[in-house]
Amino acid sequence: MHNLASIPQEVLEQIAYFVATQDDIGPPSALLPLLSVNRKISSLLSASANPHLYARIFHHLFDTEAAARRMKPKDLSTVAMCEELQRRCILLKRIRDKLDSKYAPGSEGEEKEELSKVLWMSYLMMLENDGKNERQLREYAGIDAWLKQFWFDKTGSSRVMYAIRKDEWPANHENVSLGMWLFWLLLRPDDYMEDDLKFREATGILKIVALGAHNYPLSFPSWVEYIPRQLKPPTVIRHFNANLNLVIPAPSTPAILSYLTLANKLSVSWESINYMKPLAPTLASGKERRDSHEWDTEWARTTNFGDPKIALGNTLTGAFEPGTLEGVWEGLFTYTEFTAYAALLSGAPPATLQRSLVAQHRQTWKLREYHLYYDEDEGKDEEDVDVDLVMRPLKPGNPARAYIPAGTEIREGPTSVEIVEAGRKEPLVYHSIASRVKHQSGARVKDVFITGEGHSAWGQFNLLGRIRPSDGLLSLSKEYVDGDRGKWLYRGYLIGNGSGNLAGRWRDTLTLPHVAGYEGCFVMSRRG
Repeated sequence: MHNLASIPQEVLEQIAYFVATQDDIGPPSALLPLLSVNRKISSLLSASANPHLYARIFHHLFDTEAAARRMKPKDLSTVAMCEELQRRCILLKRIRDKLDSKYAPGSEGEEKEELSKVLWMSYLMMLENDGKNERQLREYAGIDAWLKQFWFDKTGSSRVMYAIRKDEWPANHENVSLGMWLFWLLLRPDDYMEDDLKFREATGILKIVALGAHNYPLSFPSWVEYIPRQLKPPTVIRHFNANLNLVIPAPSTPAILSYLTLANKLSVSWESINYMKPLAPTLASGKERRDSHEWDTEWARTTNFGDPKIALGNTLTGAFEPGTLEGVWEGLFTYTEFTAYAALLSGAPPATLQRSLVAQHRQTWKLREYHLYYDEDEGKDEEDVDVDLVMRPLKPGNPARAYIPAGTEIREGPTSVEIVEAGRKEPLVYHSIASRVKHQSGARVKDVFITGEGHSAWGQFNLLGRIRPSDGLLSLSKEYVDGDRGKWLYRGYLIGNGSGNLAGRWRDTLTLPHVAGYEGCFVMSRRG
């Protein structure tokens, strides 16, 4: 005992680090016996006295590259890492012990707060996942089993099964959104194919959220607003040394991705869908995805609407990565029979949707991105330059026409598109990806315009659209060439950056934008 106490602190720290990191999974509980040897060792190795040691342990157990990329250096100090380690160990143990996954009557106080902490921590860990975080959640905490209780147990704390058994629409609240995003980010389709009951329960819940557009909007704020005017109150979450103002994206997109992924696995009923590439978020081109860069845009979406200066602006944010839509996309769109959907809009219960047949068609898109660049130095040395013309992108137009103003003329060339807007003296010039090299010096993308064409079983069509700058919402106007299929509006998100999937909803364009209309869902994967 005397010899151990006389070991130099640097050596003692190395011993402690070795003991704490023998296992890659779970809290560093092997460190406890060493801390219990005597008061001197405990005082030298405690978290309060030696945060540097616990910051090293945190680096070993959890992913840190994404946090370092997205957050301020002061938020990632050794003390912050030490505190985050303690916080995560407590919450991971709650998941492991199956706490919070079931609803307890009267648990409106502390237990509800703990559930929120568990869901937010797990969601942020998955957005920062480079491999270690997912292992902690799956292999130590057992989050897959926890999520199944949360969603499918009759007393699950999502309260979804409780509502469905009463044939009521489940409430659309923050915990449902967080749980749906976690369901998608952690989805392993094969886990649901071996148990017919779990499969039917899962697809039943997902179908309600994915197709029930009148109760579960695609986005917050509404897609009708190109530049948001009102924001949801954010939730303040302690993450490392920062109090983040966060707003979880709506649950519809992950529900659509999850629903069509599971339906795709059931090839008997969905024979024509099985040509698609796997949509599971841990798969990209047949390889496991362990790169947190895939979720940079989701991080931006979650943080943007907690900051009015960003959310209420009209400049492109990190919620969309320029260039990621360019290319050929393959996928499908689904629709329910019109009479059943009309009944839903008239107040029918969710059982009507669950019993409805869902038809689908394949489609292919070829998309081209055009960027309006703003050079912050442009116009400084030229008195005759209309700086407002350079800075101001195309005005927001009718949301049912993909935000393109009425009367706008569009002239697409080999490397650019000229947009003539009513009331503007000169045309706006949006440049293609191929020509962007000469605009890179001191320039940034201010606005994104999309053109394209495609085909489905209904015929050939043209596509025109824009990106909502605050959250990267894609809005595309789809018009069939033959003219007898009408115009349709597609709205959705690219989930997963370059290796991700386009997913969202289409709707008719005859219904006023502020009124619930006839809608279905779609999902697209990049070809090749």
